[in-house]
Amino acid sequence: MKELIVNVKDNVENIFLLEDGELIEKYEDSNYKKRLEGNIYIGKVQNVIPGLQAAFVNVGENKNAFIHLKDILPKNDSKEGNPLNNIEEFDIKKYVKVGMPLLVEIKRDATCKKGSRASTHINIAGRYLVYMPNSTFITLSQKIEDEKERKRLYGIVEEFIPEGSGAIIRTSAIGKSKEELQKDFNKLSEKWNKIVNTKFSEEDLPLLVHKTNDLLYKLLLDLVDFDLKKIYVNSKNLYDTIKEILKDLDVDNIEIVYKEKEDFSKLYNLQKQKEDAENRKIWLNCGGFITIDKTEALTAIDVNSGKYIGKEKLEDTVFTVNKEASIEIAKQLRLRDIGGIIIIDYIDMHDDKNKENTIKILEECIKKDRSRVQIEGFTKLNLLEITRKHICSN
Repeated sequence: MKELIVNVKDNVENIFLLEDGELIEKYEDSNYKKRLEGNIYIGKVQNVIPGLQAAFVNVGENKNAFIHLKDILPKNDSKEGNPLNNIEEFDIKKYVKVGMPLLVEIKRDATCKKGSRASTHINIAGRYLVYMPNSTFITLSQKIEDEKERKRLYGIVEEFIPEGSGAIIRTSAIGKSKEELQKDFNKLSEKWNKIVNTKFSEEDLPLLVHKTNDLLYKLLLDLVDFDLKKIYVNSKNLYDTIKEILKDLDVDNIEIVYKEKEDFSKLYNLQKQKEDAENRKIWLNCGGFITIDKTEALTAIDVNSGKYIGKEKLEDTVFTVNKEASIEIAKQLRLRDIGGIIIIDYIDMHDDKNKENTIKILEECIKKDRSRVQIEGFTKLNLLEITRKHICSN
């Protein structure tokens, strides 16, 4: 059973997702963090940089948003939606000019060093579908594994999706009827029509035309169909917000426990669980441990045998530690919402079968992750390279 705890203290929202009392995801939001990701603007092109095949778009923030040509050209792959590969044959000056209005969605929030990242590939997320009005393909979540169900869902969505538009069929769509999917799409279509019918003058630019709902909305959107049974909240404003979100999503089977100013972080020894989730070193049951170090470019995870000496031959000892490490790494990626490039330095394995089994264990464990995790394989230096998309940008 999953439970969500929304604990507000000193204008900071601490959001905890628990499964059978164990902390599996944690997020923090505050009035001091300005999140733009998902917002849609009619921006104004400020600069065009041909040498980078990119431009900067004024969306009304301190830093202009960066947009690359690949985020302007239409996606043309009906399966994966990859942009055109021969991008060097195109000239960005033919597509954008200084001063022109440009409808963009913020795909990544700004950092202290970089502005936000924008795209003309608009995605509007619903409970079962993500509507892509500027794309021409339908694709499905990789977590929908049953081929018969994939074909059924594809056929349903293909019937009602407008020509020249696309959609992503989410994992939560499994088993849903045509009526349920159609209803979800109609809501998304209404939002899109409001966006494209926005009236504006040049003096209005830049203009926010669609504000994404906050972090809490994104989490509920993902969780309501996956065994979420109870929500604890200690803020009246957020309590009202949660009720509105659940009503909008047509969800009425989740219990909401509201107690004004109650410190819910005392539940399930949450404070201790949170502190453990921030440690650099994590011990494994066998006596080995892993360390997690984040840099600007990537996250490095090192596996160590620690106190474990094993009882069999060295290769078996090494595999035991690496196996437990894989289980813990999958858990920590989700718990800490680690994104980007991740390099895992396992203890060296000489048996190729053990390497294969280690990857299989990791693959099985990351199926629980709501985010997309891609295992690229071992490099020439015997390091396992994987990538993961943040659930929520920080």
